[in-house]
Amino acid sequence: MRAWALAEWALVPLRLFLGVTFIYASFQKLDNPNFFNARSPISIQQQLAASVRVSPIHALLSPLVGSAVAIGWTISIAELAIGLGALLGLWTRVAALGGAILSFSLFLTVSFHATPYFTGADIVFFFAWLPLLVAGGGSRLSLDARVAKRAAAKSNLPSPELVPIPFARVQELCGQYAKGRCALRQGLDCDAAVCPVLLGPRAPLATRGAIDSVDRRALVMGATTAAAVGVGALVAGGAVAGVARLIGGAKAPVAGNSLGAGATTPTTAPSSSTPTTAGSSTGTLLGKASQVPVGQAATFTIPSSGDPGIVVHTVSGQFVAYDAVCPHAGCTVGYAGSSDVFVCPCHGSQFQVNNGNVLNGPAPRGLTPLKIVEGANGNLYLQ
Repeated sequence: MRAWALAEWALVPLRLFLGVTFIYASFQKLDNPNFFNARSPISIQQQLAASVRVSPIHALLSPLVGSAVAIGWTISIAELAIGLGALLGLWTRVAALGGAILSFSLFLTVSFHATPYFTGADIVFFFAWLPLLVAGGGSRLSLDARVAKRAAAKSNLPSPELVPIPFARVQELCGQYAKGRCALRQGLDCDAAVCPVLLGPRAPLATRGAIDSVDRRALVMGATTAAAVGVGALVAGGAVAGVARLIGGAKAPVAGNSLGAGATTPTTAPSSSTPTTAGSSTGTLLGKASQVPVGQAATFTIPSSGDPGIVVHTVSGQFVAYDAVCPHAGCTVGYAGSSDVFVCPCHGSQFQVNNGNVLNGPAPRGLTPLKIVEGANGNLYLQ
């Protein structure tokens, strides 16, 4: 019985973790001006465009790119509502269903290609929501439980709180049990699996009315509580977003093709899809080598794929270039000059400049190298 009593607390740590994590994820989006800034590599626009390149459901995502801002707001508010539901134990199964759907959607759009699969957090979150979806939030530290108790009290019924009791004791106390038979079951065998006393809402029609009355009252009270919490959450989320915009408005936004931490201004090399010959060099003209000073980077579009590319002038006269799409989730990496690495702004993967190999995950592999040559006329060519 002690183990059963402790089991009531078993889901509380999971609820707290999921609730805090989703609330944090929501506020992280709402208080970051760059999340809705299309020029930023961490914006919802850039992340959705990246998902189109790598997601197995890219055909469904392509039409949504134009609605990226609305999708970003929807995800942020949904994360806030789901997190509050889990944290407070309010409409827990509804919150768990929303969390599972959102996590699985992010798995399909963001982390589907994570290798091994368990390095992608979204699939882990999806399965973490399932216990709450099946069992609810329990009766400990739960607004659902408080609402149910109050509804029962207003209906002059006992508290619905569960207590551990052996089925043999139920048989001793049950007025419908005699000689192994159950009068409520028309004389069939008494069985814990089908006991009308233990079935709650599935009890016989004669006893179901009072239970339905409590359920209706609990539904109304729960909906009112959820609405109040929802309004408060929206006000809090709007305040966080508003303050972030005011503070962030004085800061220069992160440009979509900007250099990393070691740069002062973004540099973008113009690209041309026309093959050009210059001295002994043939390929696609990107621009003059002088546009990329030593120790800095420039970005361009790869004509064959449409992916963003990035070129770094490592030492005088030597250039390295890569497909700038992060292999983890398709975000565009940037060059951090101060540490001489490529960094993914979405999930923190880092790559070596000299060969594109992974320094820190979660990216499963390195960047795809590109061949860049400097022609005799001082231009850079993609071959």
